[in-house]
Amino acid sequence: MTESGTALSALTLRPTAAQGAVRRPRMANLEDARPGLELTSRGITRNGVPWIPVSGELHYSRVSRGRWEERLRQMVAGGIDVVSTYVPWIHHAPDGESASFEGDLDLGAFVDLARAQGLDVVLRIGPWVHGEIRNGGFPDWVQHAPVAHRTDDPAYLALVRAWWEQLAAALGGRCEPGTVLGIQLENELYDQPGHLVTLKRLARELGMTAPLWTATAWGGAELPPEEVFPLYGGYADGFWVDPEAPWDETFRDHFFFSDVWDDPGIGADVREGEAGPDRVPLSEWFPPATCELGGGMATAYHRRPLPTGRDVTAVGHCKIGNGSAWQGYFMYAGGTNPRRGLQESHATGYPNDMPQLGYDFHAPVGESGRLGGGHAELRAQNAFLAAFGPMLGGKPSHLPDLRPSGVHDTESLRWAYRGDAEGGFVFIAWHQPHVPLPIHESASFRLGFADGELSLPSAPVDIPAGTLARWPVRLTVGGVRIEWLTASALTLLDGGVATLVAVAEHGVPVEVAVEAGSMLDGVGGSDAGASAVSPIAPSRTPVRVTGPTGEFDLLVLPAEDALRAWVPVDGAGTARRLLLGDDELTWAAGGRIDARVAGEHPDTVAYDPALRAFAPLPMRHVEGRPWSGDLEVVPLRAPKPGRPADYGSRDGRPSAPGDEVMDEFAAEYRIMVPEAAADADACLEIAWAGDVGDVRVRGVVVADRFWDGSVWRINCRDAGIGPGDDVVLRVLPLAADSRVHVPEAAQVRRDLAGGDLASLDGVRLIVRAHWREGDQPG
Repeated sequence: MTESGTALSALTLRPTAAQGAVRRPRMANLEDARPGLELTSRGITRNGVPWIPVSGELHYSRVSRGRWEERLRQMVAGGIDVVSTYVPWIHHAPDGESASFEGDLDLGAFVDLARAQGLDVVLRIGPWVHGEIRNGGFPDWVQHAPVAHRTDDPAYLALVRAWWEQLAAALGGRCEPGTVLGIQLENELYDQPGHLVTLKRLARELGMTAPLWTATAWGGAELPPEEVFPLYGGYADGFWVDPEAPWDETFRDHFFFSDVWDDPGIGADVREGEAGPDRVPLSEWFPPATCELGGGMATAYHRRPLPTGRDVTAVGHCKIGNGSAWQGYFMYAGGTNPRRGLQESHATGYPNDMPQLGYDFHAPVGESGRLGGGHAELRAQNAFLAAFGPMLGGKPSHLPDLRPSGVHDTESLRWAYRGDAEGGFVFIAWHQPHVPLPIHESASFRLGFADGELSLPSAPVDIPAGTLARWPVRLTVGGVRIEWLTASALTLLDGGVATLVAVAEHGVPVEVAVEAGSMLDGVGGSDAGASAVSPIAPSRTPVRVTGPTGEFDLLVLPAEDALRAWVPVDGAGTARRLLLGDDELTWAAGGRIDARVAGEHPDTVAYDPALRAFAPLPMRHVEGRPWSGDLEVVPLRAPKPGRPADYGSRDGRPSAPGDEVMDEFAAEYRIMVPEAAADADACLEIAWAGDVGDVRVRGVVVADRFWDGSVWRINCRDAGIGPGDDVVLRVLPLAADSRVHVPEAAQVRRDLAGGDLASLDGVRLIVRAHWREGDQPG
């Protein structure tokens, strides 16, 4: 800060110093090549155009086959263009060497369906996958086999070969470069680079190939050079630290711009041995890329993080500003374990007890199929990458001269520039959970290019907490150069005259500087030789910008529209549209819109670039009637006193209660299920408080949850809940002296209870109607 209170963060671009010589690894170029795809040390190109893939994790074996298409379309609607999935050995062959690939385990059918939705596919084939799965995905008979697991022990490799032979046969030739984009080998393997090479050779021998061979690189992992593409991760919070531990520095680190990609925290709780003493630098063969940015976070019994949509988006935002060549989110869609007993647990040697069934992960698409807060936040970020990835791909990140002093610095503004003298984006990240940030007062930015210095905005501005900005610099649209814009770029639309769509930041005035001689809707520009700086009032009406050699429309939406924006594309992935609405939208490969509507009519409006205006999107009713209401709940049993003080522990972490504790001590409530629950979209919303909850249908547990203060959503059809069924909710009290860690808001309620906490606040049923784009029935 200067004496006047103005923060001047000078940044000088040195692109030749920031980027070394371009390297072309064998993979995707000379080995397992896919026509049109190229991988270099700077990024990925597709058909000659830089491409920043956005992948999202969905576990086919944790989602019923009847929901696969719906989930995949929800991913596409969120801006995902690559679906990744673990292939859990234990799900396919729990009882012996013979593996099943039928029904919900038909991986070949899943790959076909993903490709039909326009998605690329990454198969994370392990054989050890983790994923909070029992034995890391090894069947018990493999876990107990007298072999040296996860090594080149011939006896172990024989087991892997037999499994992968069946996997390759089930894929039926689909696992080839034209169909599968990537294959991940193992997971979180730190000190066996030779074993990764062995696994790669074995997979290729069995006919499983892909242009990209990947491995997780965090924790100081030793990886075989050029053989695997190192992929990194970053989470806003995690269940894998001790219950009493504060917000860890390894989580804080991801809310800053830096040139560090390794993370010593991910997987540290189940790591055999310590991580390397130093963070491993980036490979000279590959660009920085990720496969596990937290789309949310799983809930362990002892620690129950609850990241918001802004939390997960801030991590992804910083990685883009840092130069990411691939954004990969874990999880993007939650799910349910195929049956009880398949989860990571103290009983199976892990330091964490996970729910037996629920794997919601607080993901952008939840276990119930309802969208979480991360969907809208990430949707806007991913739309930006789809439109501007070709401009950013291969371009480096540049950090300011004045940077935060460390991860506890809450005063220094966090920002970076990704681009070069030809153009790029200023990224600002002024958000983090748990430790509130103040308003950053009087910020301005200077970028030093070889051909001169650029300063923005025209006067210092305050940056409110929660700001995640991506401001264009030297961006040419419609033949007109924008010197800078203090609103976040969202997308580009065609329509005779190009339209740049941006979204205002809450509390930050919008200004645009355009090249000399330009005019905004008839308002004259500046003198020749100087750029024209104009304030912009955010609205749903564009401003026409006319320059010496072209023109375009600038549509700056109000900040409140940021989470209501959807950017569908056609089957070719080229023609973009802009829609605004609160209804959940999806679309097939052809681009026709489907909506799930809770009200009487859809609220979606579509922007017409030719008319320069929004209008209601024509839609017709397909099926279903919206229904919502509080359900009758009949108390059956109060919590029984005399519950044990704790349920055991492992490595100092409290253990989850067993079935016998729930049977004897939990409160019980019968939920009266109405006829509306027969709808495929019907969803229970349970507001409750306590320690552990489960739902039984006709005496069988179909859903479970550790309480973290959030609403518990259960899709009725997926859980087998129908009208008139015997549905019983059980809630085990959370003891006043329990050591489990819950989120801040939940802890407030816990403190106010003044003792053991067990409450059912209400159960609602929500049903949405299905509408589809079009004026006529049919």
